[in-house]
Amino acid sequence: MSHWNGILKAAAIGGVAVLLLANEATAEDFVNTGYFGDVAIKGYDPVAYFTDDKAVEGSPQYSHHWLGATWYFASAEHRDMFVKDPGKYAPQYGGYCADGVSFGTVTTNIDPNAWRIIDGKLYISYDPGAAEGLVKNPTKVVESKKHWSEVQNILISEKAQKDWQHPSAQQLTNR
Repeated sequence: MSHWNGILKAAAIGGVAVLLLANEATAEDFVNTGYFGDVAIKGYDPVAYFTDDKAVEGSPQYSHHWLGATWYFASAEHRDMFVKDPGKYAPQYGGYCADGVSFGTVTTNIDPNAWRIIDGKLYISYDPGAAEGLVKNPTKVVESKKHWSEVQNILISEKAQKDWQHPSAQQLTNR
């Protein structure tokens, strides 16, 4: 019986740890930084889409940390504009592919040159055809808004699973 008590205890601790990690992670915390690092939208300046009407690479010299990610800007002016109103300039869905979100999926791989501003909001996609599809087929934006909560749940679940696999979380079950 003692063997089963140990297994049950480990399972209970593990379950509580996953729930705590999931509760700590909210969808607003998720910014697409690709597969490695912590730089949002592959280092492109989110303000430039609005002011320059094109994708412009940012610089680490003009950076700002927001929502757990580092954002690069082409100038101090753009950085300061973002700091004053990040919600105005940040891409929708944390910079995940808006086309993917319209299908209820997480697409991390984006092309910063595949973008559109629709109703004053920045949408980034995985390729120019998908970005153009957001304009040509307005239901894509409607669908992405509808599916965003599903995608948020996927992101939270993936983060909890990743955190749970981290060595520090494994120490909880060894107690």
